Order: sequence, then C-alpha cells, then structure tokens
Amino acid sequence: MPSLLIASHNTHKMAEMATILGEDFDVQSLARHNGAPEVEENGDTFTANAVKKAVETAAWLSSQALGQALPDFVLADDSGLAVDALGGSPGVHSARFAGDNGNSTDEANNAKLLRALAGVTGDDRGAQFQCVLALAALGQASEVRTFDGICRGRIAQAESGQAGFGYDPLFIPDGHDLSFAELGPLVKNATSHRARALAKLAEYLGRG
Repeated sequence: MPSLLIASHNTHKMAEMATILGEDFDVQSLARHNGAPEVEENGDTFTANAVKKAVETAAWLSSQALGQALPDFVLADDSGLAVDALGGSPGVHSARFAGDNGNSTDEANNAKLLRALAGVTGDDRGAQFQCVLALAALGQASEVRTFDGICRGRIAQAESGQAGFGYDPLFIPDGHDLSFAELGPLVKNATSHRARALAKLAEYLGRG
C-alpha cells in the first residue's frame, strides 16, 4: 500500500483528498510532523506551485525524520477557480482573492467574486475548477510527476448549500442545477477537478 504525505496545512483539502483516495493508500497528514514549513506559493501556474510544495516538503521531511519511518511519496496540490468573464481569474490567487494578511476568508472571496460578476448573466458566467497534483518520491524529489484535473461549470448568482468549502457554494458543475455545497461530498468527490486528478494519480500508482 503506497504511503502518501499530503503537503497541505488546509484541513478541508487534506480530508477531501484522503476520502477520495480511500483505503488503497496510507494517507498521512503534515500534523504528524512538527515544524513542517509553510511553502510560499509564488508561482505563476498551478503546476509551478504544486511542484514547489512537493519538492520543498520532501526535502524538509528527509532532513528532519532521522530514524523515523518516512512515507513513500509527498503529494502536493495546487488548485483554484478560473472564471471566463474574468480572464481566468482568480486562478492561482483563488485562496487569497480578497487580499492577503488574513482578509481572504471563504466568505470574503465569494463576496468579491459575486461583486466582480455583477451584471454578468447566463453563459457568460462560465468557469472551471482546476487542480494540479505533484508527486515527489522521497529521496528522488527532483523526479516529480504531475497530474491535472478540470471541472467545468458556472458561477451562481448567490451562495447556496452548507457542505464543502472555498467557492463550493457558488460553483454549479456542468450537468447539475445545484452547487457543490448543495450536492454534497459524495457527488463532489466523484466529479470534481481534484477527484479527476487523483484518479490519474491512482492509475499511475497501480491503484486505479
């Protein structure tokens, strides 16, 4: 069973990835490793950020875990929302769309997105969630594999639903009339951008 350390301090993302991967993987959290660094996500693309997080976390883990059993891989994710009418924004800035210094809560990000799309209607509210995963093998962090996933949909006129996190209350995936936050985790974890990227990862590791 492959062991994967998820290189994320986002507990929602960590739990979602562990659920999607299921029992075929030993999924580990950064919470098991005190002092894990918060990698600065300053890349221009999802791929650049995911690779940076995987490589830097793998290097730190290898230097710290003397005599400790290490996972087989470090898995990092960078993902976000690209809105057609906004030229692909917020993109890599999705998590901090409303600003840095603690201003970018989910509520603030969603409110800013609705303001930015005021007056935009119909098909012009098209958008997609994008995810890139980077997989670094311990001791071979320079050899990084990436896997991507996209989920098309549209931005609702108002938030709805209590499940999920981030932009889930605003994002209505293609083929549905409800937001991810209304559809709930069973539907989201089967159809989301992250689920599609993780399916490619599982296939690569022989668990697909």
